[in-house]
Amino acid sequence: MRHAVRPMTFFMPRSREAACHPALCLVVCMFLLVAPTGSARSQPAPAAGQAASAATPTPVPPTFSASVTREVLVAALGFLEPRTLEAHSARDFCVWGLDGLTAIDPTLSVTETQSAVSEPATAHTPGAAMAAEKTADASAHTPAVLNVLQGQTVIFSRTMPAADSNGAWADLVTAAMQAAWQHSSTLRDAGSDALLQGFFDELFNHLDPYSRYLGPSPAMSDRTRRTGNTGTVGLSLGQSGRTIVITAVNANGPAWEAGVDMGERLVSVNGRTTRGQDVATVQAWLDGDEHTSVTLGIAAKGHRTTTVRLERAQVPPETVFASTDGPFTVLRVTSFSTQTAEEISQYIDQVVDEPTPDAPSQTADRKKAAGIIIDLRGDRGGVLQQAVTTAALLLDHGVAVTTHGRNPLANHIWAVQGGDMTNGTPVAILVDGRTASAAEILASALADHRRAVVIGSETLGKGLVQVIGQMPNGGELFVTWSRNQAPLGWPIQGLGVMPQLCTSLGTDSLQAQISALKQGNTLQAEAVQMARAARYPVPVSKILEIRKHCPAAIGSDADIDAARALLSSPAAYRAALESVPDENSAPLH
Repeated sequence: MRHAVRPMTFFMPRSREAACHPALCLVVCMFLLVAPTGSARSQPAPAAGQAASAATPTPVPPTFSASVTREVLVAALGFLEPRTLEAHSARDFCVWGLDGLTAIDPTLSVTETQSAVSEPATAHTPGAAMAAEKTADASAHTPAVLNVLQGQTVIFSRTMPAADSNGAWADLVTAAMQAAWQHSSTLRDAGSDALLQGFFDELFNHLDPYSRYLGPSPAMSDRTRRTGNTGTVGLSLGQSGRTIVITAVNANGPAWEAGVDMGERLVSVNGRTTRGQDVATVQAWLDGDEHTSVTLGIAAKGHRTTTVRLERAQVPPETVFASTDGPFTVLRVTSFSTQTAEEISQYIDQVVDEPTPDAPSQTADRKKAAGIIIDLRGDRGGVLQQAVTTAALLLDHGVAVTTHGRNPLANHIWAVQGGDMTNGTPVAILVDGRTASAAEILASALADHRRAVVIGSETLGKGLVQVIGQMPNGGELFVTWSRNQAPLGWPIQGLGVMPQLCTSLGTDSLQAQISALKQGNTLQAEAVQMARAARYPVPVSKILEIRKHCPAAIGSDADIDAARALLSSPAAYRAALESVPDENSAPLH
């Protein structure tokens, strides 16, 4: 066994080379867009004879860095303008964002006024009408003024620049924030990072639910989740008495490739004994700079200690966990990180035997397994490209998803080719109301190509793609720049994926659906056809009408039971596949 969460024994360690199957060919392009980062001063020592109290360090008041704030704003405005789904100016973004001051300190408010103009001549004086016209015309062209008030007192006032002048708007917002900082103890207590967070929170409130800003610290954590730590070997440790035990081996890491196994004892790290040490200490010994080496002393039960030398690497978190359910393989995918498709390919390689090099050509086909269940329940998505690459493992060819946005770079046809690794093994995909984003892309791609049957309830319906921009302060912007469209032309956003076998309508309905499928009939056919016929933009009323045919719900044991029943009946499986329209009969637009 490789992992504590995997109740199985036949998935044995594979080399990284064997895992990289030709079906991992692909795909189009990946977009992780990167944009182009005071020191504390020591206090002088107290003079001789000075009072002792004077030597007590004075707390350093919080500071507002105008230069860093402006750099972030300039980068952010430049990143946002060409990428948002709808066109907006720097003026729009900044006026929206400055409302973040009010969100932090309600005594502050931001208003817009017109510059003062001279009083018009009275209507009874000669030329009064002409003077009034000139005044009105001047007023129409008078620049607007942005004001920041604390209560009724104006603490900042400046003429607004041209709507698309990024640098000038960055200057204005920085100056407004600095003025508010000086007058508001609430802002100073919140800290300078809170000003930028509040600015972007309010800005993105005007766009969509998924665009967001992460400050430097959470952005670093998020990058680690996507790509792994700086350097590690991919081991999780536990303690048994005074002994350190390996509790899990990450399939993406160097330790997996070296054949290190769960349950073995970690005796030493770089010659230092682990006996009597706590888990946190030993785990820290394993981590270090990427590409540096570490030597482990490892002992299996009843065997002598062996030495293994490993090179530390970035190791993305493991996202795929395999088990068996009777004759079926279950692959639970928790998210889509930078290595998810490769993890899945490793397990498929073990489920479906490789042909031997000297086997006759007519017998060199890979074995067809009884069935594979891909569990995407609770999977909130992740890297879009990984969903497309995973689809390529199971499809001979075809379009996995298309993306559509205002920016030309956001428009892609994500096509796959190369061959089905499983030789047509039946596939069931489990989804629920929490399944979202990249997970929905995978489910819709395989269902629309009649390659898998989707089982469960309506999914979340998150069909918007974010592009990531790194800010000068280490923060990150996630900006929605495209919409996903499934292979048959329907939008994932709002609709979600309609299952071919619905488990959220109750036990009686589920049993009736399975019985009908075994007879070649599909009770969900109307709902599936209705969902596939939808085209962007879909009115909310229409979305609700479609989704009520299989209400979103949290996954349950009924899902796996339904998958088992479906995969055990070739007739039922075939009928469920065919409930999805043929790709030749569904227009792409």
